[in-house]
Amino acid sequence: ESPRLREYVQDRLSGLVRGSNGEIVGPAGPTWIGRNKPHRGDRGWVHAWSPEQIANRLKIDFPDDESMRISHEAIYQALYVQGRGVLKRELVACLRTGRALRVPRARTKRTAWAHVTPEVMISQRPVEADDRAVPGHWEGDLLIGLERSAIGTLVERTTRFTMLIHLPREDGHGTIPRTKNGPPLAGYGAVTMKNALASTMTTLPEQLRRSLTWDRGKELAQHAAFKVETGIPVYFADPHSPWQRGTNENTNGLLRQYFPKGTDLARWSADEVEAVATALNSRPRKTLGWRTPAEALNEYLLSSQQTSVATTD
Repeated sequence: ESPRLREYVQDRLSGLVRGSNGEIVGPAGPTWIGRNKPHRGDRGWVHAWSPEQIANRLKIDFPDDESMRISHEAIYQALYVQGRGVLKRELVACLRTGRALRVPRARTKRTAWAHVTPEVMISQRPVEADDRAVPGHWEGDLLIGLERSAIGTLVERTTRFTMLIHLPREDGHGTIPRTKNGPPLAGYGAVTMKNALASTMTTLPEQLRRSLTWDRGKELAQHAAFKVETGIPVYFADPHSPWQRGTNENTNGLLRQYFPKGTDLARWSADEVEAVATALNSRPRKTLGWRTPAEALNEYLLSSQQTSVATTD
């Protein structure tokens, strides 16, 4: 390995700025003030190059010097302790992300969306859900507030009827240090979310339990168990496609009038959350011919009851 190559790589990983004479120039790097990442304050990550940038720039800066070549993977391997995947302490600052562990991109995607398999994609959802002709198909999401607080939202696609799920923080939130792979305490871990959804949606008549569409959040990683418990299949929207859950997105916008961004949603009690849902379901909607969601839902239930009686006579 060329000493010149080593110096080139280390300089660019460090984020130092040098003048034409090789001297370090410029003021000290800016202080990182992000409230969630205070430990990055002394790092040169703002100006540092990524290993991929370094590897590709070498070909431009030294087009005729084959000794000045290195792949970005080789740079990573030089930084990490072989076999452990852990950065040497003195080189932790070299990566712009400031991560002490490298997670391969493919594994990151698998981990984040491992619960979303082809058979539960929105393309597999019953066609009847698309035209809103048959009630019972729901869209769901989380409203996120300050300090990882959240409220679950469910909206029926045909009637726009809304149900809100109270998600109090778990015991120990804010007092017990977070541990990697430890139990989520914010109130919407996968198991907690599954139980909260199940207890809410099983209060519905069977004809209103046809499907649930969600985004790809890991809070619904227990969707298979949820389906077994409730009989409600879950489908997931495509990545970065909020319009596929447009009813829910619009409703969340209305709910922000009650639950402004940047506020602690955990301060709302279950009764207060239910009162907000009632208020929203009592608003007349132009799309419903100025009926309220509650009226539209009641009309459907009365109609289905009458149809059931007629078929049994």
